[in-house]
Amino acid sequence: MLDTVMKAGALSRLRRLAQQEDLNFLLTNRIPRVALTRWMGRFSRIESTALTRVSLAVWRLFTDLDLSDARSVRYRSLREVFTRELVEGARPIDLDPRVLSSPCDAIVGACGRAERDLVLQAKGLRYSMRELFGPSQDVTPFEGGTYVTLRLTSAMYHRFHAPADGRLEHVTYLSGDTWNVNPIALARVEKLFCRNERAVLRLRLPDGTPLALVPVAAVLVASIRLHALDVLLHLRWKGPNEIPCDAAFGKGQELGWFEHGSTILVFAPPGFALAPGIEARARLRMGEALLLRR
Repeated sequence: MLDTVMKAGALSRLRRLAQQEDLNFLLTNRIPRVALTRWMGRFSRIESTALTRVSLAVWRLFTDLDLSDARSVRYRSLREVFTRELVEGARPIDLDPRVLSSPCDAIVGACGRAERDLVLQAKGLRYSMRELFGPSQDVTPFEGGTYVTLRLTSAMYHRFHAPADGRLEHVTYLSGDTWNVNPIALARVEKLFCRNERAVLRLRLPDGTPLALVPVAAVLVASIRLHALDVLLHLRWKGPNEIPCDAAFGKGQELGWFEHGSTILVFAPPGFALAPGIEARARLRMGEALLLRR
């Protein structure tokens, strides 16, 4: 019993140390981010049950990883853990037609009304939708609309899903850096989301309403996979940057996944509001109400 208490105390101290702002920023950003991210992509694909068990034990020192709702119980690689599927019914979908459901498990970051072209990154820091979406994309439909920042931690379920019935019409891939996207970095690095690797997904609902999802990669995120595309989007991808597509999806249907934790930015035009309980630091699961049509 004493042994267990001592181990728990040591683990708690280790986590607190890693969460100290200066140290956390140093360890996760003042490193060769891109090179380390590419290495992580290779390492996560190594198929070895023994190596995977050891890696999971180290991972659990820093996170509350919970695999109880995962479909698989055995993993040959870390990639299989990162991209795990869930058991049937683990994430009920809010089927109210007025609701846009959350595309992923997440902690809510900045959210609210887009002020013309600007949205909030963190207290005192804003970024431009035009810069985020890239020069080829028109952000006019989202000016004065609602946005939500959804941060996926490394321990969370990493697949993302359609917030409503509709079609995926276009993907813009923008290569970039791999800054950490945790609150510590967001408060220190200006226009962080506009600097990092990302994909802009332009969606349209059956009534013509446009939506945009922007999955943003981060340090140690090896790639972004979209079911509608035959390519794996990652730091070595040389293009094309503009990828037209026409893929129908149903509400809650899987769109793709990250190969680690990161962030999804959701943009809706005027006429939508935050669902009850959606505010900074709130936790929610894929399928729960995110935005409401007025």
